[in-house]
Amino acid sequence: MTKVLATKKRRFRLGFFADTIAELKKVVWPTRREAVRLTIMVLAVCFIMGLLLSLLDYGFSRLVVKYLLPGG
Repeated sequence: MTKVLATKKRRFRLGFFADTIAELKKVVWPTRREAVRLTIMVLAVCFIMGLLLSLLDYGFSRLVVKYLLPGG
């Protein structure tokens, strides 16, 4: 690898990290209160969806046992 290519590669990497840091400084981070509220909302939705999927799974498995399996 030539010295010119190595220098260009290094500049690219340094520029990439400098740009990344500059973009992260522009981000409007949520407050602690917002983060906690959104985390609780995500956990609640996950719990509700898990419960719904469990009920659907139970119902469909009962239907399969009753109507599709022999002796059901």
